[in-house]
Amino acid sequence: MEKRRLLNVRKRQKSKKPAFRRADGHKKKKLDCNWRRPRGLQGKLRKGIATKGAIAQVGYGSPRAVRGLHPSGFEEVLVRNPDDLRSIDPSYQVARIARTVGVRKRMMIEEVATAREIRILNPLPAEISEVVLEEAPEEAAEVHK
Repeated sequence: MEKRRLLNVRKRQKSKKPAFRRADGHKKKKLDCNWRRPRGLQGKLRKGIATKGAIAQVGYGSPRAVRGLHPSGFEEVLVRNPDDLRSIDPSYQVARIARTVGVRKRMMIEEVATAREIRILNPLPAEISEVVLEEAPEEAAEVHK
């Protein structure tokens, strides 16, 4: 119950968190807007002038107990093959299939995960898996010719 409360606290905190942007990143093409600590002697952002934006500080962090967890409250584990599912404990972990995994291996991973009752965060859409299952016998026939 404590974890659920802390997840709600984190959600509220993150909704108020500003987008930290690099000082003057919008002015020059060569500068990205992603965060860099301001170091300029006369920099307004470093001096803390409110209209120039927020500076990343300790107070914006998540509660330590829920830091890095998925919004569902589970710990994410990246899976690249069916053997990686052995180390997952379904009581507090969920699987995220790596983006480099192909459709055939992804379907194998999903079968093993459903057998072990492991939740997958990014399952294959149903219409794609149906198409793959329909085409599979034709491909097998072509290979054996």
